Amino acid sequence: MNISEHISLEEATISPTALRLGIDNKPNNEQLNNMANVADFCFEPLRKWYGKPIKINSFFRNYELNKAVGGATNSQHTMGQAIDISAGSKEENKKLFDWCKKNLYFDQLINEYNYSWVHISYKISGNRNMTLIIS
Repeated sequence: MNISEHISLEEATISPTALRLGIDNKPNNEQLNNMANVADFCFEPLRKWYGKPIKINSFFRNYELNKAVGGATNSQHTMGQAIDISAGSKEENKKLFDWCKKNLYFDQLINEYNYSWVHISYKISGNRNMTLIIS
């Protein structure tokens, strides 16, 4: 099953931590719909522009997995509304961030740890187009 053209369900839910701890990291239908929206409105337009594969570091994390990895208690990953991505280098991640900021409608766009990865989230309504830096 695919979330979108370039994201498989397995890629969106796999986690070494979940595998190690025996956590079943499967989204429900609402979370799957949210994931499809993130893919359709954020990831796929970015991927089309970039023209090369983009690695997914983290997409869906259920509450148990989110707690195990030390995620924020209100993390949008737990709702399937956020994706962490990387193009393989800080320089390339900056390109992704800058393009998203100029071209996409999103809830949050976060430069994490000097472009170590980029976090982008999308909600069906109430998107804030907020950009943040976490260092």
